[in-house]
Amino acid sequence: MTAESRDPRFAEVIGEDVVVEQLGTGFEFTEGPIWHHLERHLTFSDMPGDHMRRWDPDTGAISTFRKPSDMANGNAYDRLGRMLSCQHATSSVTRTEPDGSIVTLATHFDGKELNSPNDIVVHSDGRIYFTDPTYGRMPVFGVERACELDHRGVYSMNEDGSDLRCLADDFGQPNGLCLSVDESVLYVNDTENLHVRKFTLAPDGSLAGGEVWVRPEGAAAGHPDGMKVDCKDNLYCTGPGGVHVFAPDGTCLGAILVPELVANFTWGDDDMRSIFFTASTSLYRCRTRTPGLHLF
Repeated sequence: MTAESRDPRFAEVIGEDVVVEQLGTGFEFTEGPIWHHLERHLTFSDMPGDHMRRWDPDTGAISTFRKPSDMANGNAYDRLGRMLSCQHATSSVTRTEPDGSIVTLATHFDGKELNSPNDIVVHSDGRIYFTDPTYGRMPVFGVERACELDHRGVYSMNEDGSDLRCLADDFGQPNGLCLSVDESVLYVNDTENLHVRKFTLAPDGSLAGGEVWVRPEGAAAGHPDGMKVDCKDNLYCTGPGGVHVFAPDGTCLGAILVPELVANFTWGDDDMRSIFFTASTSLYRCRTRTPGLHLF
């Protein structure tokens, strides 16, 4: 079984025959997949391996993109197609330029080192939003060291790294985040508290609200981590057993079940109807009826 339907709309959104295929395995812990729709490739992280890899859809080959990677976790593209990465080992957010050089955008807030930027999204106006839990200061997934900040927050900054703001700091461990299709809502999940919160995003970039919106629930292993919306504003969040799908009204439609613990995922392929899952030691893919959104 590769899917669990909880509402008739699940088949309309995902499809009736869900097939999850393994594209590669043997990694340490995969994270942060991003699809480049112009160059047609998928890049993903392996934090404990200090390694970023790239999958080629034409050959199926997986090659090294960057090693070492400063234990990169979440990745995104900005509106110019430049890669943004959250680096656990350096507690920083960086940007990779077209020539391959790396520019550091954020390392400190109020004179104190960030905890460990984790996941990241970009607004169409260029502003960058990222979460900052403490996982990158723990063994295996980062470099063990004490925290300087006394909170775990959600931040935003301009695309050049200026005007860094802490937008909310009342989280256990903020992790995955994504914007609604019209960018009026910022969803942020809290791994420690096992829920997804919903914030209204104001034109000036500030947040309002922040109420608990949904909780991915189930008996299998898994928790809120990676999160995205599709082109119809259905929200997908990792959780017990795989990735849970929520309708815009908050109803859980069901879950895509994956053989390993899913940390993150993204849409890709030419029609944007494939979901690529980074799940523990492997990379998986399944086809869906509803397309996702391009990252830039």
